[in-house]
Formats: sequence, C-alpha cells, structure tokens
Amino acid sequence: MVEIEALAKRYEVDGSDIVALAGIDIRIDEGEFVCLLGPSGCGKSTLLKIVAGLIRPSGGAIRIAGRPVTGPGPDRAVVFQDYALFPWMTVADNVEFGLEARGVAPARRHAVSAELLRAVGLADFAAKYPHHLSGGMKQRVSIARALAVEPVLLLMDEPFGALDAQTRYVMQQELLRIWRQYRKTVLFVTHSIEEALYLGDRVLVMTARPGRIKAEIRVASPRPRDIGGIDFAALRRQALDLLSEEIARSLEQEARAASL
Repeated sequence: MVEIEALAKRYEVDGSDIVALAGIDIRIDEGEFVCLLGPSGCGKSTLLKIVAGLIRPSGGAIRIAGRPVTGPGPDRAVVFQDYALFPWMTVADNVEFGLEARGVAPARRHAVSAELLRAVGLADFAAKYPHHLSGGMKQRVSIARALAVEPVLLLMDEPFGALDAQTRYVMQQELLRIWRQYRKTVLFVTHSIEEALYLGDRVLVMTARPGRIKAEIRVASPRPRDIGGIDFAALRRQALDLLSEEIARSLEQEARAASL
C-alpha cells in the first residue's frame, strides 16, 4: 500500500543547511497499523506531512497503491492533534465538508455523515457545534470527517496528545474499534511508547535529527492487549532502550545549538 524509498528532507535556516530526514525506507501493507516513535524534533510529523503531500521532499520517492505522491490527494486523509474543526459548522456539516468540496450530492453526503457519526458514537450530536463537545468527542468528529472521503491511507499526527490520560485511553480503544470496522491503512505519529505498542502492528523507532528508521518492533500480541503483561513489558523495555539513546542525542543537539 505505502512505499517510501530513500526519502530525504533538507531545510535552509538562516543560511544553514538543516537535514531533517535522511534515507527513510518504509513499506506498509494494506490494512496495517504502523506507529512512528521518536524523540522530539526527529522529523516524525515532517515525514507524515510529506506522505500527505503537504510538504515536498528533497529527495526520494513515495508511492501509495503504486501511484507516486506529488501533492495532496483523495487517497489520503490527515487527523491532527488540534482537531481543525470549523466552529461555525455543525458536527454533521464538518463531517460532510470534504464530500461537499468534491461535489457529492446532498443526499449521499447526509447518508455518509449519519453512518459515520453512528460509528463514532455521536449520532445524537449531529446538529451540535464543536464548542458543545469535549476534546475526545471533537477528535471522534475529526476521525469521522477523515473517513468520510474514503481514503486508502489514514495519517494521524499525535491525535490524542492534547487529551487527558483517561480520555486518551478511551480514544485509543475507539480508534482500534473503528480501524477494525473500516480496515484502513494507518500511519500514526506518537511520542508515547505505551500508545505505540498498544495500537500498532509495528512500531518504527526513529533516530534524532536527521531522522532515520533506527529499528522496527513487531507487536504480535492479539488485541485487546494487556499493557500489564510480561510480553508488553519486554517490548516496552526494548523500545525504551532504543529511544533513550536518541533522546540523549537530541538533547546534545539542542545544547550545542543553544551555545552557538
């Protein structure tokens, strides 16, 4: 489904060449749930936005279902941390926005919106506005809006990062339920080791800048996963050992930059 080859991204900042990503190679199968895990500033979100077509790479290639990515497209949908809902639109109108932009007939838009709001447990809130909703409910609307356009790839950039711990756990369970129902391919960015291991079929650990894929952790445990189990603890230790080295490198980079 997703092929990323030799991907690179460079920025010029104040006359200096900053290498954000270098030599990224990733393969993701159809219906697979893959998490990107790495220290702050390693380029996880940059990589996601390049796959979304929102940022152009400096080198390499991306193909979705065999087609090269040259910009945003209807085969991909992005869910961000900040919900990005239109406050002047109702919940239903927010879900239908992408369909309306594509010229989908009103009857079809309404049917799709109603189905998805039932799927995310918000059928009774269709006529409400975003300010009536909790953070978790807003994120469910964002997920419904992303699914409405029927993407083959769902890109999620720390979608639960702003939620409290209890709501975050509930949303993780909700996302897995929705994923099982619609079987979309998912690329999910997170800072949380536990979240990555709880959600993903695979966890790709990235290095400090320039971001590369340092290691792959396959999570074979069946869902729902026991986060207190022995297998989960062993995977958590493996991920923590890999990540700790990169966090230390990232802090060293920040200290050097601050001293210049």
